[in-house]
Amino acid sequence: MHTSGGKKVILAVDDISTNLIAIQSILGAMFDVRLVKQGEQALALLKREKIDLVLLDIEMPGLNGFELLQLIRENPAHVHIPVIFVTTHASPSFVKRAAKAGVKGYILKPFKPSLLFQVVLEQLGMDGLTAHQDNTDIL
Repeated sequence: MHTSGGKKVILAVDDISTNLIAIQSILGAMFDVRLVKQGEQALALLKREKIDLVLLDIEMPGLNGFELLQLIRENPAHVHIPVIFVTTHASPSFVKRAAKAGVKGYILKPFKPSLLFQVVLEQLGMDGLTAHQDNTDIL
């Protein structure tokens, strides 16, 4: 269910609060951003609400990003949701493993706000030029 005036709902999963705050500050004006710190919380939210996109850290206590991604992909109700890894892991082996696992994007931390915003827009099929009128560095 879209709860904020029809805005797309983005679920950000990261065990570091400052990363979640950064994502909220970048995307919050245009999207309904839900923030959770654990994979188990993400799964519970996915069961309760319609999520349009997931931003997912890899290294987390409990379920890590790869484990959570596998559970998302195994659920027929969630298999279509684009998942973007937002991580510090830059090695080619992690990127290759992520692609095989079915992620739609891979953003390295620390990330540029404009890059995060653009990747989210692309994955949601939104036109960045009209969707975010007040950000000229996308132009």
